[in-house]
Amino acid sequence: MTWQQEGYQRGMVVVAHPDDAEWGCAGTVALWCAMGWDVVYVMCTDGSKGSNDPEMTAQQLVEIRTREQQNAGKVLGLRDVVFLGYEDAMLQPTLDVRRDIAREIRRHRPDVLICQSPVRDLTGDGYIGHPDHFAAGEAAMSAVYPTARDRLTNPELLEEGLEPHNVRELWVNDHANPDLYVDVSQHIHTAVQAIKQHESQVGDEEVEKHMRSWRTRTGEKVGLHYAESFKRFRF
Repeated sequence: MTWQQEGYQRGMVVVAHPDDAEWGCAGTVALWCAMGWDVVYVMCTDGSKGSNDPEMTAQQLVEIRTREQQNAGKVLGLRDVVFLGYEDAMLQPTLDVRRDIAREIRRHRPDVLICQSPVRDLTGDGYIGHPDHFAAGEAAMSAVYPTARDRLTNPELLEEGLEPHNVRELWVNDHANPDLYVDVSQHIHTAVQAIKQHESQVGDEEVEKHMRSWRTRTGEKVGLHYAESFKRFRF
């Protein structure tokens, strides 16, 4: 059975930084929202280090990037954007981070959760990955299983009225060996408009070219115009 036939209605994306989700899976999220899903983003860090402007302060950047991510969420049609507020460039897959992601899983109860890969991919020739991405991926996967599922893990979540939740599927973005390709051809424009909201991070013309070419290369592998790929785990 394909994921479209499962009757899912809720999705969640857990990433390290504002703009990570748009780079990795904005087309898929736009598709989900167009299908009527409730979709929530969880940002692990505050994005406070993503600028080389000598006049920019960390607090100013947090405010800018928070606003940019909220604007991108409006373009996509998200239900909510949650900011956990951990310091950018310092993220570790600690028990606290795992608990905080599990809290949002229990609160929003997604059927499908997308996260970043916890493994550094050294097969490319120009990008070695950000350590926050790996930390966010590891924490998210551990939050899905076992923390969000197990009643006796983090009992304080029960005290908050948050019952355990089993995520039905986990899709890992940026995986070296994907086995799920999502056709985003009808939603590429929305994905591009969403990434363009991150004005502090991207240039208007180059970002569209990059977004389209990346998804074109992915789509060519399976005969699609534009696609995004994931490693799919079903529980």
